[in-house]
Amino acid sequence: QVHLVESGGGLVQPGGSLRLSCAASGFTFSNYYMYWVRQAPGKGLEWVSAISTGGGSTYYADFVKGRFTVSRDNAKNTVYLQMNSLLPEDTAVYYCAAGGRSGLESGTYNYRGQGTQVTVSS
Repeated sequence: QVHLVESGGGLVQPGGSLRLSCAASGFTFSNYYMYWVRQAPGKGLEWVSAISTGGGSTYYADFVKGRFTVSRDNAKNTVYLQMNSLLPEDTAVYYCAAGGRSGLESGTYNYRGQGTQVTVSS
């Protein structure tokens, strides 16, 4: 059974940092691109970042470039999202997802977790 479990969300002040983790099980983690997507209140899913199977290629939405860093540890079946210089508009539920490289264009994934809430507010 596939599980993707996100953690590390919470309440942070503007300008602060959080590190999200996503622990995967039930599939061959190292064979999948991993994605971070988010959903703000009243809005649709928004792609944030992606990382290739071996971690050698990373991808970011323009609105997080220079602030967020994605990484993965295939030995631990875990993907991370380091979020710095957080803004109130980063407030959302953050989900990790697993899929093929095609997810970069299609925005569709094989598996997705339950999400973790990130709230940026003073």
